[in-house]
Amino acid sequence: MKQFFGMSQKGDLKEAVQGLKKPQLIMLMSNQDQFESHVRKLEELYPGVPSIGCIGMSYDTRVVEHGVGIAAFYDGVEARADVLEEVSSMPVKYIERLEQDVEAVKASGNDTICIDFCAGNDACVLTTIYSVLKHKGISLVGGTGDAGKISANGRVYEDAVAYALVRNLNGKVKAYKENIYHKMGNYRFIASKTDKSKYIIGELNGKPAKQVYQSILRVTEQEITTQTFKNPFGRVNGDETCIISIKEVDGNALACFRQVNDSDVLNMLELGDYREIVKDTIQKIRKDFYQVSGVFSVNCLFRYLLFNDNHYMQEYLLEMAALGNHAGLVGYGEHYNNQFVNQSMTCVVFE
Repeated sequence: MKQFFGMSQKGDLKEAVQGLKKPQLIMLMSNQDQFESHVRKLEELYPGVPSIGCIGMSYDTRVVEHGVGIAAFYDGVEARADVLEEVSSMPVKYIERLEQDVEAVKASGNDTICIDFCAGNDACVLTTIYSVLKHKGISLVGGTGDAGKISANGRVYEDAVAYALVRNLNGKVKAYKENIYHKMGNYRFIASKTDKSKYIIGELNGKPAKQVYQSILRVTEQEITTQTFKNPFGRVNGDETCIISIKEVDGNALACFRQVNDSDVLNMLELGDYREIVKDTIQKIRKDFYQVSGVFSVNCLFRYLLFNDNHYMQEYLLEMAALGNHAGLVGYGEHYNNQFVNQSMTCVVFE
């Protein structure tokens, strides 16, 4: 298989798809103002080709902040795309679509990946989708787009998740997750007075969450939302740590980008040597793959801001490009199998 990426910094879709012939799956990453017109135009240019799309920044060796990016697979893939609707209430109602597509592509864990673009309620969505994928050992990589809208096969949806099942006919696929944080000290918190609908942590170990965070890190209230770039929370999930970013201060509570429940065990995390961690990830991929045809990744918006602030983003993209054709989305939350995480990178590598 082969991977294509095209872009237009000014949002010209025809410029972005220049040179794209006979695609077998298309992924659209557009700006909010032009998203719906881009969805329609893409379907006109490539009628009947499976496609998914969302609002968000994209990249290969450069970042497209306000224009449009197109990633596509061709020459050796079998793909299906569709949507699960009503994700805020009952995505399982539409699960038969995914089940049929898994059968249609003859999916298997070794050569098939599910890529999703979500409009919200990520944790429930992932539980629903993974209930189908896990029986076949199929991995999932994806993320959340902006403005509560996604697209699939030429139509725009709200309160939905778009998914694409991609089977590599000429080799294997493998999903990866990269975490650039580790546990800080021996801080261990029990969350309480949480609000699941608003992703709020009211108290940590019986004390106001804002006060606990400030006292440990010695930051002002105004600094909390940027300090989370260096010190997010981590929720222990077996051998895995799910990163939880702070969105804003809500009185004496902290509103986050993912749900925290009463009695959840949280750690304080701190930023590691991300340059070395990235090199380790690249080394791991090179060890697993003799030849790389393409890499599609989802990088968290907060990682993008952190890397930019430290003048590392361009270097990072060039390092990833050395693996092979690398492209991706800047997301508002990252998906890895049944996990919804923040401040992470997830990717799929195609042989």
